[in-house]
Amino acid sequence: MKTLTHNLMISLLLTLSAAASALEVGDQAPAFSLQATDGKTYSLEQFHDKQAIVIAWYPKAFTSGCTIECKSLAQNGHLLKRLDVTYFMASVDPLETNQAFAEENEADFPLLSDPNKAVAEAYDVLAFYGVPKRHTFYIGKDGKILFIDREINAATSAEDMAAKLEELGIPKRQAS
Repeated sequence: MKTLTHNLMISLLLTLSAAASALEVGDQAPAFSLQATDGKTYSLEQFHDKQAIVIAWYPKAFTSGCTIECKSLAQNGHLLKRLDVTYFMASVDPLETNQAFAEENEADFPLLSDPNKAVAEAYDVLAFYGVPKRHTFYIGKDGKILFIDREINAATSAEDMAAKLEELGIPKRQAS
């Protein structure tokens, strides 16, 4: 009984410490530098003081929910492109897989690849089975997390992102 109680206490402490370390609104977003399907490498630093960003983590390319989400962003990306934001989908799939996935779904925005899973771990989205949870991070120009959406509707992800960005006060793009 004593061992069981001891093990339960350790388990509870580990759970609480993991929850305490989870990212929250107002925290500095973890730095990243990831290759994208458009041939570029993107980093959090390059957007500092320039533009808000959205990173929509998804579990796995070519799966049903992820395909629905990618198509939503591809078909309704105009709602996001009118705002002063850069948006990405991100997974731990290899770059080549994400490139094929982006092409198949006519994604006109970059998909980020994190095959070593370090960035997914830093964003605390990696599920115990090795793929990211479907979480979307809204990050301000200052690099701070503005909002974390953990309840994604894949079919309306573009509309939901645009509405959240407007709610967060992200301005419209300046005409160029």
